[in-house]
Amino acid sequence: MKLSVKGFEIHSGFLDVGRQRAVLNAVRAVVAQAPFFRPDTPNGKAMSVRMTAAGTYGWYSDKKGYRYIPKHPKGTPWPAIPVEVLDIWQQVTGLDRQPECCLINYYDAQAKMGLHQDSDETNMGWPVVSISLGDEGLFRMGNVTRGGKTESIWLRSGDVVVMGGAARLAYHGVDRIRSGSSKLLPKGGRLNLTLRVVE
Repeated sequence: MKLSVKGFEIHSGFLDVGRQRAVLNAVRAVVAQAPFFRPDTPNGKAMSVRMTAAGTYGWYSDKKGYRYIPKHPKGTPWPAIPVEVLDIWQQVTGLDRQPECCLINYYDAQAKMGLHQDSDETNMGWPVVSISLGDEGLFRMGNVTRGGKTESIWLRSGDVVVMGGAARLAYHGVDRIRSGSSKLLPKGGRLNLTLRVVE
């Protein structure tokens, strides 16, 4: 089922359990090469999510600011974006242009992500595609400027969100995690994969 909320295109239940497990296994292979790390915000506070990436670039943050980097913090190149993930991009966007970054965020029961824009890319004309695996996350959708009315929806394992058009620079975030709502991840928590065209 596809919904449109404030310009966010939400594909509810897009991935069946078999495809969710296939993507999860592909993510595990990425993490084996590029382990999760916890970045700091520019003000020096550690983020509550842990992250890693696949592709030509990974997203990174420290006291120098937010940016994309070509190597994992340990100094090794990022693994390639798994074909299982690229297939989802192709299905929901229909674009020939391929993403250059798959950011992988892990949320435990206490993690959240404040309202923010995805604005570190060179060309904002390309959409961002978000894939949810594991426990449900309360996804908040705002406006292209801070403030104003927001709307929220629980994203479940297998849901895919396309942020393009009017929603491409809209503020969004994850307020909380519904712990234990999915059995996909043996230790619980939520994985969120976001596909981005960087250059």
